[in-house]
Amino acid sequence: MSEGRPSQLRFDDGKDAQALRTIGELANALGIRQHVLRYWEQQFPMLQPLKRSGGRRYYRPEDVALVQTIDRLVNREGYTLKGARQALSGGAVQPAAPAPTGIEIADILPHLRAIRARLARALEAA
Repeated sequence: MSEGRPSQLRFDDGKDAQALRTIGELANALGIRQHVLRYWEQQFPMLQPLKRSGGRRYYRPEDVALVQTIDRLVNREGYTLKGARQALSGGAVQPAAPAPTGIEIADILPHLRAIRARLARALEAA
């Protein structure tokens, strides 16, 4: 994680920032389903929340930060699970890049404006 620490999640439950979080609390805060978090535990060996009797999971602040990083890598930066695992282990991995289109914003903007003008004229004529 060479980009520094991820921003701290803010939970609206009245607990201290260093308190343990249940899987439900973490899932709600990040907008991730609970089964995805359980799957990530299998895929990322460094993610090991505390497990109490009955298998109930409690995420420490460092676990929360790790889940945030995994979420950012996989869901926002386009890493595969394998790539995210390597990145977290210290490997030099680049995010999956979108296929190059060869179209720049500056090239397409005049075309979009022309289309918008034609649509506006069509609406006025109707």
